[in-house]
This record gives sequence, C-alpha cells and structure tokens, in this order.
Amino acid sequence: MEYTVQKLGYLAGVSTRTLRYYDEIGLLKPARINSSGYRIYGQAEVDRLQQILFYRELGVSLDGIMDIMAGPSFNNDLALREHREKLLEKRKQLDQLIANVEKTLAHHEGKITMANAEKFEGFKQQLIEDNEQQYGKEIRAKYGDERIDKSNSKLKGMTEEQAKAIEKLGAQVLETLSAAYATGDPAGELAQKTADLHRQWLRFYWDYYTKEAHAGVAQMYVDDERFAAYYDKQQAGGAVFLRDAVLIYTGMAT
Repeated sequence: MEYTVQKLGYLAGVSTRTLRYYDEIGLLKPARINSSGYRIYGQAEVDRLQQILFYRELGVSLDGIMDIMAGPSFNNDLALREHREKLLEKRKQLDQLIANVEKTLAHHEGKITMANAEKFEGFKQQLIEDNEQQYGKEIRAKYGDERIDKSNSKLKGMTEEQAKAIEKLGAQVLETLSAAYATGDPAGELAQKTADLHRQWLRFYWDYYTKEAHAGVAQMYVDDERFAAYYDKQQAGGAVFLRDAVLIYTGMAT
C-alpha cells in the first residue's frame, strides 16, 4: 500500500510539516515522487518512520537517529527488540512514579507514614536513565557493564543524607576549581585540593577507586564536549585544568 504525505501523517499521528522536514534532512525520503509532484511512501518508508518515532519517544536526537539508522550494522528486528527493552524500562519507571504518587497521597491523608527517602523513589531511576542515555555508551565502553551497573545500584540505594552530601561536594569541586584555575598552577595547593575533592565525589558513585580510573575520567572530561562544556561553563579551559590537576594528583602526569 502507498501513502501520500498527508495520509502517512494521519496514519502515524505526525504533521505533514514533520514528514517534509525528515525528507529535507534525508532521514525519511519518499519512495518516489509521482507525476503530480506528490511524495509517495511505501511499506519500507512506513516501517522506517515507525523506527524513527520509537527513537524519538526514547529521547534520541534526529542527528543520533540518522547516525544509528545509517550505520552498516543497523538491523530492523534487533532495533525493535532494543526498543521493547527500553520501553519496558520506561514503563517500570512510570509505574514507580505512579506508586510514589499514590503512596504520597496516602501519607497526606494520614493512612500511612512515609519516610523522606521514600518520596524520591523513582526519581533516582530517572536520573540513572538520563545518564545512561547521555553518557552510557562511552562510559560502558570504557569501564565495562559490571562497574557501571554497580555504580547505578549504589546511586539507587543512596540515602537522603548521602544525596545532600554529594550535592554539597559537587558544588565544592566547582568552587575550588574556579579558585584554583585563577592561580594558573595545576600542581598548586588549591588545584590539588580540587583533585582530592573530585576523588571524594567519585567515591560516592564508584564501588572502588583507582588512580588510573580517576585519571581516565579526567581525560574523558576533556575529550567529550558535553563534559568539557560543564567544567568550562565558569571559565574556558576548566576541564583541561582539572584534568591536569588530577593527572598530577594521581601521579599519571607525563
């Protein structure tokens, strides 16, 4: 069966403007253009649009979708199985949040007593999923699934007091980094204090600490523009300065 852009838009629940834009950027080209100049889509394009919408639902950018689907190893059935797993995870997250709301309402009505830590169940899982989506591929490739899974488990079990402590420590890292950067000396006292605070911050997430892993993370901050932007937001070059300070702190400087 074939569809015009209007019919496909109605079928999929997307605007014709979106479909035309997907055509313009090369994400979803029509099967052909008919004699009247209309875009005509066939079954292959319908299936491709379904994949695109699955990826969009999971928060993948259009550039990311294009990279994935243009890859030589892309497999439609395998992608569907991966979508299923991710959507099941998302459903589990929503179920946790719904249960949290119901529990909170019961607490407000005086039916149960709810600890403060319980009020944030589900949100930690969302944080983990956001981190996985943004950085998961890189950090899993670098450190392995077992270590990242243990880190996620540790985060899920974090108490309210630990969460406050890690938030405070993270702010200290940035504050001390800013002061250390002004000295221009990554080997100086303030820079080395920054590196030590950063080690303490990592220990909240890591099952165990090694100097090599610490140095590797600091290098990743420089290599990955997303991490670099975070540490450079207060001063340009902040990520490089932190990396240099950590390399000295861990004895990995060459």
